[in-house]
Amino acid sequence: MKVLGFAGYSGSGKTTLLEQVIALLRAQGLRVSVVKHAHHRFDIDHPGKDSWRHREAGAYEVLIASDRRLALMREFEPPQQLGVHALLAELDHGVDWVLVEGFRHGDLPRVEVWRPPAPGQSPRPVHYPDDGHIVAVATDAPLPQPTALPILSLLDPQAVVQWMLEQGARFEYSPPSMESCE
Repeated sequence: MKVLGFAGYSGSGKTTLLEQVIALLRAQGLRVSVVKHAHHRFDIDHPGKDSWRHREAGAYEVLIASDRRLALMREFEPPQQLGVHALLAELDHGVDWVLVEGFRHGDLPRVEVWRPPAPGQSPRPVHYPDDGHIVAVATDAPLPQPTALPILSLLDPQAVVQWMLEQGARFEYSPPSMESCE
């Protein structure tokens, strides 16, 4: 499987770009998985549903499965941060691409998604000059610092996918030893 990250500030267009990239890869018959980093508490379960009731009763894990999908919810006691490699290990390794949204400080190759701040927003410095894991920049604005990296248009997801496919061999994933996944 090939793994490529997309990282940038909130509101930079990461999710919109990934939605388009996923659809374009799927249209070519490729299987795509996504790992998304959340900075806040989130829930995929609904109060009152059986799985929610099981979790509320204290279950460590609740696995829900149907003929269409599977979801595993695991409670961390005490809270812990899993690294991106540990999360990748949870996925089906038979997919063609795994797109990772977030994990800006990880060691995976990634595209920096950058847009300048709107008036009144905090500055958004670019990270590509100091981050050797950034392999391209996706933007729809002039960059504040020059770069020799490929510049991809946020407005042309087909070109982003074309670049990904052309560069595919460099994104083949080789998991590190399990000790470094924790």
